[in-house]
Amino acid sequence: MKKVSLIFLFLVLCTFQGQSQSIDAQKTNPVEDVQKQKIKVFPNPATNVVNILGLKNSNRAHILISDIYGNVALSHQWRIKNNAINIPLSTLNSGIYIVTIRSQEQNVQAKFYKK
Repeated sequence: MKKVSLIFLFLVLCTFQGQSQSIDAQKTNPVEDVQKQKIKVFPNPATNVVNILGLKNSNRAHILISDIYGNVALSHQWRIKNNAINIPLSTLNSGIYIVTIRSQEQNVQAKFYKK
């Protein structure tokens, strides 16, 4: 009986040790800390142009505008200067859109409505 208890205790400790190592491994792995960037989208609803403020300057940012179903409505490479960008919307129909801005400096999304 004592042998069975010792074996059980050994198995429990081994299991705990294995879990402890996996938890420690997770703690030591570098985890990318994603910061939420405060941006302002206006006018909303937009008619001819949408302005986005609070961006990080970039020589080459990929701007993607999708409808709420994920269909790409506009895709373009732009330079972001003065922490802002103005996107012309004359080719878009009325509806709800999501703008995604990707560059080395940032990856942000915002929603806006086109009248």
